[in-house]
Amino acid sequence: MTEQAGKPFLYVVVCAAGIAAGVSRLITAGQGRGWEVGVIATPVAMNGFFDTAAVQAQTGRAIRSAWRTPGDPRPFPPPDAIVVAPATFNTVNKWAAGLADTLAVATLCEAHGLGVPVAVLPCVGDALAAHPAYQDSLVRLRGMGVRFGAPYSGEAGEDGTRPGFGWERALDLLERG
Repeated sequence: MTEQAGKPFLYVVVCAAGIAAGVSRLITAGQGRGWEVGVIATPVAMNGFFDTAAVQAQTGRAIRSAWRTPGDPRPFPPPDAIVVAPATFNTVNKWAAGLADTLAVATLCEAHGLGVPVAVLPCVGDALAAHPAYQDSLVRLRGMGVRFGAPYSGEAGEDGTRPGFGWERALDLLERG
């Protein structure tokens, strides 16, 4: 465990899905469970998928989306755990393939080698989830010890309402160890 005001440090990786607008609920839940939280977002997620100013105020830290230059200090301590929520089709597939073309995916690729536990809440529509590459990616990542919550497609139910995302499930996955 790293020490940041005596708390373990949680990276929250946010991908570009409409449900990302609720990421503050995950941050609140994490802070309530004793985590210090830093957010890393995919570049596309930074373009209006969630309230970046509110998240920065909530965590007290700038959101990371791009690599720092070699002379810059590390803005976050090393992670004790990582949550990816919402995790998109694109991010899951790139991560499983080792395509570290963004800071978010590179961080996830590196986590395996560092032994950092990772919990994932996928947000992938049924048609994309049926793609063989996605299914192969899930098998590979599970084989690496990544913990997955139930998939969330965001599809409306028969009554027209959409189910809640269940942000706290990611923290439960980490705690189950």
